[in-house]
Amino acid sequence: MIDKDKIVSVTKDYLVGATTSHGYVVVYNINETCSVPLDEANTDYQEIQEWAKIEGNNIIDNGA
Repeated sequence: MIDKDKIVSVTKDYLVGATTSHGYVVVYNINETCSVPLDEANTDYQEIQEWAKIEGNNIIDNGA
């Protein structure tokens, strides 16, 4: 489980050729990464949403 206090960055993840995001790539604990699906029931997804509410934290969207 991801701890929102250890998140370094969050980037939307797109499948090759897709126009909509299917999840997030999270960098946490400096050099550790994981993929998180767009699923409101997923606890890591919920941590990302809480992290994004903190001023200065932004989810990076480089587009499809």
